[in-house]
Amino acid sequence: MARDGDRGAPAATEASRAVYTAEDVSAHNTPGDLWVIVRGGVYDVTSFVPKHPGGNMIYVKAGGECTQLFDSYHPEKARAVLEKYRIGDLKRVRGDAMDEDIVEYEDDLVEGKFFADVKAGAAKYFKDNKIDPRVHWEMYVKTFVILAGIVIGHYGSFFAPGVSFGAALALAVLHGTCKAEVGVSIQHDANHGAYGNSRTWLHAMQLTLDVVGASSFMWKQQHVVGHHAYTNVEGIDPDIRCSEKDVRRVNEYQPHEPYHALQHMYLAVMYGLLSFKSCFVDDFNAFFSGRIGWVKVQRFTPGEAIAFWGSKALWAFYYLWLPFKYSHRSLGQLLALWTVTEFITGWLLAFMFQVAHVVGEVHFFQLNKDNKLSKGWGEAQLMSSADFAHGSKFWLHFSGGLNYQVVHHLFPGVCHVHYPALAPIIKAAADKHGLDYCVYPSFLSALGAHFRHLRNVGQRAYVPSLQTVG
Repeated sequence: MARDGDRGAPAATEASRAVYTAEDVSAHNTPGDLWVIVRGGVYDVTSFVPKHPGGNMIYVKAGGECTQLFDSYHPEKARAVLEKYRIGDLKRVRGDAMDEDIVEYEDDLVEGKFFADVKAGAAKYFKDNKIDPRVHWEMYVKTFVILAGIVIGHYGSFFAPGVSFGAALALAVLHGTCKAEVGVSIQHDANHGAYGNSRTWLHAMQLTLDVVGASSFMWKQQHVVGHHAYTNVEGIDPDIRCSEKDVRRVNEYQPHEPYHALQHMYLAVMYGLLSFKSCFVDDFNAFFSGRIGWVKVQRFTPGEAIAFWGSKALWAFYYLWLPFKYSHRSLGQLLALWTVTEFITGWLLAFMFQVAHVVGEVHFFQLNKDNKLSKGWGEAQLMSSADFAHGSKFWLHFSGGLNYQVVHHLFPGVCHVHYPALAPIIKAAADKHGLDYCVYPSFLSALGAHFRHLRNVGQRAYVPSLQTVG
């Protein structure tokens, strides 16, 4: 059981370490009382919270099992720092509800394994070139351009005098594009802790998602805690969750309905609803249900509660109420402008994220009865992700580095502008270990692969390729 004197104390020696269950650890789930589980060890990192370079990322899964998150976000030297906060070992208890939420991969950070080679190569690159992995000047310029585009698109489409309705629709496209760019670029790096070394700046950039209508808190719960730690793991990864009678089916393990035979056609339209759904439905469902699929949503801190509800009110005020009240446009025109803006945002976000993991050339996994996967975590990221358009500066910036999805999943804490330099390191390690690195030559080829996969998996008699057998 937990000991009151443990917090802030030096790490216990191996002989004197206490033993805790996952349920014990789960009780310490706030920034002021923060325990985590990493590689079977229990760590009280409460005193490190104010010093954590990644700011609030340290408690994104407070009181939980954080092995995959720790390994992917930190250089190997961080293990020694973490060990100073070790207070005990994890005791696995069959039947413990919290214990059953622990998912285990094979250890691939031992010498000679793929992920170990990749991390060593990346660390050498940044050290030899004296580069800060979280910083790149292009991100700051890009941020200004995107945010300016939102202001121009919003004002120009709803309020600017003398602007024709046709021009307003064009400005709505700009507005929707820049909203999507906040999603794939600014907030995406920031909510992975990969944007600058100032905690204040990082938090401000995280909140850009809230300002455009969605919740950065809920995004981190779904995307960081669920998707990144357990990519394409059926029943775990919330990004591929499909319920009974769901409108889509993305792998052979999921229920099939007759209408799935047409999903490659109707989903092309429905993806446009993604932004609407995130802002008006998903965030509130997650708050009131306490879950995003398999992921148990963390409790709000007071600041997070203010950010969630305050930003929802702010967005509704400036995006919905002000145009409704003060725009010279008719209600029909306003509805058209909102629809165009949101559909452009939804389509861009959906298309750029879906081509990364929902294609026929990547793997989907199922856990065994012990919640284990017979792959190393790094290898699983390589097998479940696909890149596109390597070498394109345009797609690097327009997709926020999602065209280097494998790099992003192996190094989510690195600013995406650095991804092109890391891709050859990963490719060399993949070749050394006899692993495939999936790269489509262009975005259109990746998008085509996505819809072919939807068509194929939508058939009742679908037989997966060897690529989808976990």
